[in-house]
Amino acid sequence: MKVLLRRNVSKLGKIGEVVDVKPGYARNYLLPQQLAVQPTAANVKSVEAEKAHYLEEMARQRADLEARAAAIGGREVTISARANEEGHLYGSIGPAQIIAALAAAGIFLDAENIALDSPIRRLDKYDVPVVFGEDIKVAIHVCVVRLAEQGAESYSPSDQDTTKTVD
Repeated sequence: MKVLLRRNVSKLGKIGEVVDVKPGYARNYLLPQQLAVQPTAANVKSVEAEKAHYLEEMARQRADLEARAAAIGGREVTISARANEEGHLYGSIGPAQIIAALAAAGIFLDAENIALDSPIRRLDKYDVPVVFGEDIKVAIHVCVVRLAEQGAESYSPSDQDTTKTVD
């Protein structure tokens, strides 16, 4: 059965294409979800108008993403973390901590924009890729430094008064 796609459908086609699918797939999924219509002359004309509007919107979104990428490209953030003497972190730094550090600097992103291969586990300076789209990528610099400990004396539970008073 031939159908005209009204939206991009992954692994099937893009908006405005006429594709051949099994009748059950068309009847049970594509047509009820309004992802496709019958390829009549009137439908082809309306889908072409939808496609033009879709392409304009995608161009506008791409321009916005490119502007955001240009604004944050090369920025540097510093994250303080607890580490041992060799520079190994007691925990790790992932996208959530990087997003929080960027938010403190006034840059707001989503965690899925941060493309870390693995969590950061050592004190150092890292170039972290930020992906806004398929081909819109920039890098930010993340400096992981040792957390300045407040009150360097050690704490033990025996230092705390454990006596309780009952009224």
